[in-house]
Amino acid sequence: MNEEARIPQKYKILSGSMLKVIALVTMLIDHTTAAIIGSMITDIYDTSDKYVIMYNILRGIGRIAFPIYAFLLTEGYVHTHDRKKYGISLLIFAAVSEIPWNLCHAGTVCWENQNVFFTLFLGYLGICLYEKYKSSIIKVTACLVPIFVVTLFLKADYGCTGFCFILMVYILRDKPFIRAIIGSGLLSSTWKAGCAFIPIALYNGKRGFIKGKILKYLFYIIYPAHMLLLYFIKNKYFGY
Repeated sequence: MNEEARIPQKYKILSGSMLKVIALVTMLIDHTTAAIIGSMITDIYDTSDKYVIMYNILRGIGRIAFPIYAFLLTEGYVHTHDRKKYGISLLIFAAVSEIPWNLCHAGTVCWENQNVFFTLFLGYLGICLYEKYKSSIIKVTACLVPIFVVTLFLKADYGCTGFCFILMVYILRDKPFIRAIIGSGLLSSTWKAGCAFIPIALYNGKRGFIKGKILKYLFYIIYPAHMLLLYFIKNKYFGY
């Protein structure tokens, strides 16, 4: 019996659009906390500091975002009408987001680390190659290992762990319980990230209210836009 059948349909109340909203809100909470509250903290290990307490709680909530985005990426692969265009869109927004990412995190145009869109793109590329060559363990390994090596040197957000996580979410898409157990332990934030599998389990397979190119790309644009906004706030009030 498919594991999905263990969850009664009446409890599957979240559409893909609602998952996107949850991922977006928790991502904004995470990044705003890191940029603003993080700038107020002098000693991150001082657990008596109210800002440290607030920082840890809010960043814990923010750990929910990436697993949901990884899941939505796998759904995008399954349901998109043009997989090539989908991948190109990810790569374009990775490039567009790089300078805002660098400014927000390092206060400079150039920085050694890259934004999470690169991780999502490489994960998507890994899924495409896995599906194409999965009948041959030699071919699929020959394709995925080089991408894994790229993630090691690229230093994109979530890195090689994020790449493996995306592949795991896709490969185990018909085994949600096992996927949740492995996924909860795979990321460094463990159980915090594992909480993301609760809304994922409530996904009903429907697209929801986010339809059309305008709303679709608005959710992409918010990523670099909010990075720039956080940079300007930090620069003005905390003197980057």
